[in-house]
Amino acid sequence: MLLAFLLLYPLYKIGAFGAGDVKLFVLIGSFQNIREVTAVMAGAFVIGAGFSLVKLAVERNGRERLRYFLSYMLEVCRTRHWKIYGEDFKQDYHTYCKNKIHFAVPILFSAVCRIGGLF
Repeated sequence: MLLAFLLLYPLYKIGAFGAGDVKLFVLIGSFQNIREVTAVMAGAFVIGAGFSLVKLAVERNGRERLRYFLSYMLEVCRTRHWKIYGEDFKQDYHTYCKNKIHFAVPILFSAVCRIGGLF
């Protein structure tokens, strides 16, 4: 449980993960060993990346998202201070939601695949 929390808390602090996503991994860590939790995490990130690529293709905003990510990283490097990712879009709720995926679904798929022995 502690490993999941320590690894994912920084992602929560910058807004890349929601609190529910962190809690799901902590819950998985409460009944699985470290090896299983890291396997579920790795699987969830791979599945989530696939979901994100599909969403980028459907929304046709890959260049825009890449530009935003690079400007975000440059700002972090320049100021040496982390800020919440996507904070600029909170005024426009539609754009803010359009650029997010619900990570609970990749976590579920990864946990089911790992418990089922698919990876």
